[in-house]
Amino acid sequence: MSGEAHADGAMTTVPSPCNSICTIDAKLGVCIGCYRTLDEIATWMRLSDDRKREIVRALPARRERAQG
Repeated sequence: MSGEAHADGAMTTVPSPCNSICTIDAKLGVCIGCYRTLDEIATWMRLSDDRKREIVRALPARRERAQG
């Protein structure tokens, strides 16, 4: 299975949900492309795979709230 490298060089199997639509909605506090917070985006490469999976699982609900 392929993956991405963490900042420390370790491999992760959880790909970034970034889709290159990088615009932060100030009211919602999330990117309107991937629905992650600025903190989640900034720390993604250092997060554990378990934490990344938690974030990815939360994205559909965030998208639904954002699209109202």
